[in-house]
Amino acid sequence: MQSSNTLVEHDSFRDHLGIVTDGGKRKVVYPKKPAGKFYNARTIFSLALLAFLFGMPLIKVDGHPFMMLNIVDRKFIIFGQLFGTHDFFILALSFITLIVSIILFTAVFGRVFCGWACPQTVFLEMVFRKIEFFIEGDYIRQKNLNAAPWSGSKILKKLSKWTIFFLLSVLIANTFLAWVIGTDQLYKIITEPIALHKGGFIAMMLFSGAFYFIFAWFREYSCIYVCPYGRLQGVLLDKNSTVIAYDYVRGEPRGKIKRGEVRTEGDCIDCKECMAVCPTAIDIRNGTQLECVNCTACIDACDNIMEKIDKPKGLIRFASENNIKNRTKFKITARVIAYSSVLVILLTVLTVLISSRKPIDVTILRAPGMIFQEQPDNKISNLYTMKLTNKTFHDELITLRLENTEGELKVIGNDIKLPSGDVSETKFLVLLAKDQMKQMNIPLEIGVYKNGSKFETARINFLGPIQQKQ
Repeated sequence: MQSSNTLVEHDSFRDHLGIVTDGGKRKVVYPKKPAGKFYNARTIFSLALLAFLFGMPLIKVDGHPFMMLNIVDRKFIIFGQLFGTHDFFILALSFITLIVSIILFTAVFGRVFCGWACPQTVFLEMVFRKIEFFIEGDYIRQKNLNAAPWSGSKILKKLSKWTIFFLLSVLIANTFLAWVIGTDQLYKIITEPIALHKGGFIAMMLFSGAFYFIFAWFREYSCIYVCPYGRLQGVLLDKNSTVIAYDYVRGEPRGKIKRGEVRTEGDCIDCKECMAVCPTAIDIRNGTQLECVNCTACIDACDNIMEKIDKPKGLIRFASENNIKNRTKFKITARVIAYSSVLVILLTVLTVLISSRKPIDVTILRAPGMIFQEQPDNKISNLYTMKLTNKTFHDELITLRLENTEGELKVIGNDIKLPSGDVSETKFLVLLAKDQMKQMNIPLEIGVYKNGSKFETARINFLGPIQQKQ
């Protein structure tokens, strides 16, 4: 988003990354500590997210986790409900809904997720960076400390920071493991001998090392080089997408402010405060860029400067290309309506599927390839296959009863025991007397009971020969 003359002058930013030197080496980023209403709002929102992340694995309902995402065993507990491989279509639809939601929010609001809700940004900017500011000071002190020779004070500060970083990384790794395997299993890994849980201990240390590497050194490289979401901007954003944008119409031409002089330039005084606070070392005045994570630090920095020089705030703000160029307000486009419609449909279907989901699914079908069989004592039998899916946390003992007619129901094999989260198949016979065969298909009702309590009535057809009248 630039005027044509400014774009030619400042277009060199596209030839290099702000985090890489001309020699190809890494340029360490020392962002200035942000301050302002957006930073305060992000802090409060981040505290809520951190409370959710660290607190949710500790919550239990009837002795079971309220939230657990066990990818290894394909067992998921979401808001107290147990989901497994038998709920694959619900989980798949949930994932599709999430993707559509991300596409919608990116198309309309840019990378708001990155700056406000992404775990990478939340941990780095709201946890690790705050600790760094507390121990080493703001960006200038950090630069001076790193450039200074090693001394007792420097060793103490660096060792304190690295130790706290590593302990936090271990805590985060254990929290993520708790989301996967549950707090009970995690407690065993921590308290019992390592030899009993070698795999879990190795996983915990690998996660801890990875988090320490990311938050202590890799940092903004994760967003710029690794994260695929940033690459989606190129296809998801258009000129109506709301992003963090510099108002070049109002700000250009830039010029330093001079006391007592009548200003003829634009409102941008080229103080570079927006660049100083940027955690990915970009100049937002160059327009929308891949490296921008919508953290809003530049908005707060610019607003603070505008307030000091008695200029209106919002030189850098949430806006679209067309908002700035045409001086218009946000409007709903056809693309927004299309994405929103798809999202509403997906959410509706997902809500219906979850609300109609039964604790135990029962499916009874006649055994394939078989019609009926002649049995002793002038009886006819049909063989059925029953599939049971237990979506509860409890093991159930299932019994069947023939309810709407006289006859026999015989389960083949042992009692029907249905473990928690399991799927089982069993076969049973229904026997009716020949004199009951008044029609070829006889409707039957099978009562399905768990622990002696009826929870469903299955309706099936009994196939037999029609008895000829004498």
